[in-house]
Amino acid sequence: MRRETSIRRTVLLFAAGALLLVAACQSQPLPPLALKAPRAVVWNDFLGVNAQFHWFPPEVYKRQMQALHALGLSWVRLGLQWELLEPEPGKFRYDVLDPIVDAMRDDGLQPEVYLVGSASFATTAPASAREFRDQYPPRDDDEYARTLAGLAQRYPSVAAWQVWNEPNLPGFWRPHEDPDGYARLFLASAKALRSAVPDKPVVLGGFAYFGEMGVLGGSMIDAIAARALAAQANSTLPQIDPPVVAYHPYTLYPEGNKPTSREFLDKSNKLNAHLRTLGVKQIWADEWGWSSYAGPKEEQPIIGSDGQADFLLRRVALTSALDFDRVFLFTLSDLDQRASVRDRSYGLLDLAAQPKPAYLALQRFLAITGPRLEPADTPAFTDVPSGLIGIAWTRADGHRLLMFWAADAGEVKLTQIPRATLHDPLADTHKELVAANDGALHVPVTSRLAMLEWTP
Repeated sequence: MRRETSIRRTVLLFAAGALLLVAACQSQPLPPLALKAPRAVVWNDFLGVNAQFHWFPPEVYKRQMQALHALGLSWVRLGLQWELLEPEPGKFRYDVLDPIVDAMRDDGLQPEVYLVGSASFATTAPASAREFRDQYPPRDDDEYARTLAGLAQRYPSVAAWQVWNEPNLPGFWRPHEDPDGYARLFLASAKALRSAVPDKPVVLGGFAYFGEMGVLGGSMIDAIAARALAAQANSTLPQIDPPVVAYHPYTLYPEGNKPTSREFLDKSNKLNAHLRTLGVKQIWADEWGWSSYAGPKEEQPIIGSDGQADFLLRRVALTSALDFDRVFLFTLSDLDQRASVRDRSYGLLDLAAQPKPAYLALQRFLAITGPRLEPADTPAFTDVPSGLIGIAWTRADGHRLLMFWAADAGEVKLTQIPRATLHDPLADTHKELVAANDGALHVPVTSRLAMLEWTP
């Protein structure tokens, strides 16, 4: 299956320009922040990646799968274009999809798969719409639901099924977002999936950013939740298990939409707490990342390959300490000219499936942490630079680990740790630190993630 349109789409960082202007005019010192995760993290179950295996020949996508396996990860999110999968009614391109699903199964991968884009024969696009006809919702919710359920039955190795993608963006739901329309599509699909594969999670939405609606305003997640609760009260909604709720917390920087903000943390904490009160049992951030593109500039700052590695590690560290059950970074491999200039460079791997700095940094990060981490209390600091963030863990071998970075460079002192190893997974270096004459361990801090390891 080929996809001629861009994987990523026009962003809706509504206030990003204004926020960056304010940041340039004034910068207030940020207080230190010690985060403690709500639960243990097992990377193989927590961290996944998006992938576009169908863009590549088998010899390349198999190398991509091997690279993912080498990280000790197995979750992958794969998008299927309905118009490409079924170009004519009843004529499916299984010749392309079957080998990919077989390869994922043989490699032990756990795919989350979504079906998006109306088939040419099933779209509600008006006759006057000569482009983007697939970006209109389907004319018949049940037709889409039957197609999705049929795929689920054909591919029992798929671990989870997601209904559509980013329905709060016009690039995936024209002419504009429609909570009622998407709620009907999801309901029909969830019912069909529960009948076809009752043991598989059904994933809601994959809402862009934090669920904001650009035309109608407000939160699409809240709008759909309100409709679902009302329908259940009137006994018009079939009783289904709570779906997985997924959203895509893209921001310009790992912490937020300006270098000194913590918008990502604030919005994620607020939204996730709200979702828990609604009875949501699984919350996934199943798409986010940064491009290493060289320009011309398209909204995201030009950060290059090293900046991409830095941003990814900081976001991985942050998501591990927040109330997410699973996260998927975007994306496993760079893409070719079918994607926009920015979209071509989101990968951990290049087009030949060779590691980029982001892949190598993540590999080193995971080697330092080990496969499982238990939450721990952050040690006491003194002389803290502005914007310090610290996340403490206990490794499976009993060693303590502190992930940290700050908005401003500086140094912190730790009086309770006489000796430690300072790891820099970005530079692939480490050095031994010993307490100074004042009895404190002096630890340099920069804006890049570093990791301090010691034995309690």
